[in-house]
Amino acid sequence: MSVPFSVIEPTDEETPLTVEIPHAGLGVDGPSLSYLAAPARSIGRDADLYVDELYADVPSRGATLIVAHASRYVVDLNRSEKDIDSESVEGAPATARATRGIVWRLTSDGVRVLERPLPRAELERRLDTYYRPYHRTLAEIIERKRARFGFAIVLAAHSMPSVGRQSHGDNHHVRADVVPGTRGRTSAARSFIEAVDRHARAAKLSVVHDDPYQGGFTTAHYGRPDLHVHVVQVELARRLYMDEAALAKNGGFERTRAWCAELAATLGRTRPF
Repeated sequence: MSVPFSVIEPTDEETPLTVEIPHAGLGVDGPSLSYLAAPARSIGRDADLYVDELYADVPSRGATLIVAHASRYVVDLNRSEKDIDSESVEGAPATARATRGIVWRLTSDGVRVLERPLPRAELERRLDTYYRPYHRTLAEIIERKRARFGFAIVLAAHSMPSVGRQSHGDNHHVRADVVPGTRGRTSAARSFIEAVDRHARAAKLSVVHDDPYQGGFTTAHYGRPDLHVHVVQVELARRLYMDEAALAKNGGFERTRAWCAELAATLGRTRPF
């Protein structure tokens, strides 16, 4: 990976919206590979494959786009720096349990990610190379938007397995098409949450809020409507745009890509109330 993430600025009139994509990357650098036990297929199964392509048109709708290129097996950008345990990082508190924290030690299929716990120096290398620059840049973009428009809105763009896996409490449960995560409707103004809901239902997509995902670190950390920063995490069921067994796009990809572009346009026009 020559660069850990990319920022694409609006190509049309700028809006208050930023779309951030932390989990689409597949890159694993050399030092990280030396600790990796998970098979290559797991890297793909636990990535938000193609989500960067689904939202590739949002700069033409006025949004700023930030896309990470590293696999979440290197570092999970949607977790807190403190979200570690002694089986993933040496010296972490023995009482801390973070199977899928900032450093994953088990895949969502229950396979080991790590050959051995990371030395603290390796964790710090990953944080300094990937995590901290990403969040520093995201925070700067948010502040720029807030200064210009009086508020900022972040769409945290993710995808999810269409059926719950063993690692989640909804094993074998068929999930909704779209899951907006707003931590109990607290991370964004009602207008933004309802805009996502209406946009999905207008396309005849099923919607369930906060189940099974309420929003991760980005939603909790940046979503402060009282400070004029609004965050909605949007999980798309992968069946909408890909064959989950073959890890390949399906016939719904272009339709879903158009839906994502128009969602960005809609959120960019929406105002907080």
